Amino acid sequence: MEISRHAKNNMRLYNISEGDIMDAIEFPDVSGTEGEKVVVIKNFGDKFSSFPLKVVYEKMEDELFVITAYPIKKKMWR
Repeated sequence: MEISRHAKNNMRLYNISEGDIMDAIEFPDVSGTEGEKVVVIKNFGDKFSSFPLKVVYEKMEDELFVITAYPIKKKMWR
């Protein structure tokens, strides 16, 4: 799994671990696509102030490229 600089910055800012990202990718509550990008949302309970984690990634030939990851702070998420 490769992680973009933007995603790494968000990981530091919101205290997101690589394990959190992998858990969201492997066991999402909600998933969808936007073109070639895959969007997943996973709720971790009390973690991230009870906001769900959104991860956007692309499937490359033999690995995943994480574009961004952040807690969704809006009430409206599907």
